[in-house]
Amino acid sequence: MNRQTIQSVTSLRRELHRYPELSHQEAGTAERLVEFFATHLPDRIIQGLGGHGLAVVFGGRNDGPTTLFRAELDALPIFETGERPYASTQQGRSHSCGHDGHMAILAGLGTELSQVRPRRGRVVLLFQPAEETGEGADRVLKSPGFKELRPDMAFALHNLPGYALHEIVLKKGTFTAASKGMTVRLNGETSHAAHPEDGTPPTEALAKLMVGLERLSESMGDFSLVTVVHVSMGERSFGISPGSATLMATLRTFDNGIMDRLTIYAERLVADIAKSYKLEASFSYSESFDAVENDAKAWEHVNESVKKLKLKTKHIRLPFRWSEDFGRFSAYCPTFLFGIGAGIKQPQLHESSYDFPDELIPTATGLFWEVIQRIHS
Repeated sequence: MNRQTIQSVTSLRRELHRYPELSHQEAGTAERLVEFFATHLPDRIIQGLGGHGLAVVFGGRNDGPTTLFRAELDALPIFETGERPYASTQQGRSHSCGHDGHMAILAGLGTELSQVRPRRGRVVLLFQPAEETGEGADRVLKSPGFKELRPDMAFALHNLPGYALHEIVLKKGTFTAASKGMTVRLNGETSHAAHPEDGTPPTEALAKLMVGLERLSESMGDFSLVTVVHVSMGERSFGISPGSATLMATLRTFDNGIMDRLTIYAERLVADIAKSYKLEASFSYSESFDAVENDAKAWEHVNESVKKLKLKTKHIRLPFRWSEDFGRFSAYCPTFLFGIGAGIKQPQLHESSYDFPDELIPTATGLFWEVIQRIHS
């Protein structure tokens, strides 16, 4: 990337940072990207993918594979702290996960592609909505416009505070965990607080579930984690013995099949405890993420590109426990997700003071560009 391109995409990143939009509300963000790419003459811009998502397509003269690179559009409902001239103008919203930087990286890649098209095949730059809720990738894959793209391979990255600046974090196989949010509702009967025996309170059942669900992982054999994140019970009244309760927990595994098994075990435990206390139990799920599975051939493309560029590399042994909805693409085509270090002392992701380091943009863009050369030359 030349200096002019770096300045252009850095300005775009800071503009996106000023106007963060939450999942499913990214219309303004998508519009800014369309305006940016309009001057770079892509072969096509497909809008309305899974909501506000868009794909920018650059094609070569000869037939060949279609390679997709993905960035995320959405921000988080987090108040930004710290002083910077491009601070968020949207109260209670910020790009504290660095998605503004991910978009700028693909904007830089698009700038390079506008000057030198791939020799064969197509390169697709996908800007995906609603990653933070785990809904965006699935909706994109199901949208009619995506059927025209049919990628043969897909790549993505995520910035990683706590790792050295510019360090590339690689792993074969599972890179990030599968997870889902489980909500349990227990229903019994209220009574006067002076006569709790006349009702069917969920108190003891709720207490047992808080402990029992988190201990399920002890019997799984493979990595699993259940974290109770919220409970509520009854009304705010000293005169009423409660008749209902809600428990929310996050389930995590490194394998989609194990997630299915953990879910079955959790539901059985809830049903058994509810039955013993004569309560009715119901379940609902949200924010479901598949595990991201890194393909061996895609890993080779990235690993060899890293070597050629002589970038510092860290190969990790265990997957990350956090989740990424790029895992939906893993079920569609070979994928590869990797990390890029954002600095050892950088605030962690989702912290109010986090800000994506602009100096990562040319490094990441250059790595993606080298991957393109390996696949499309």
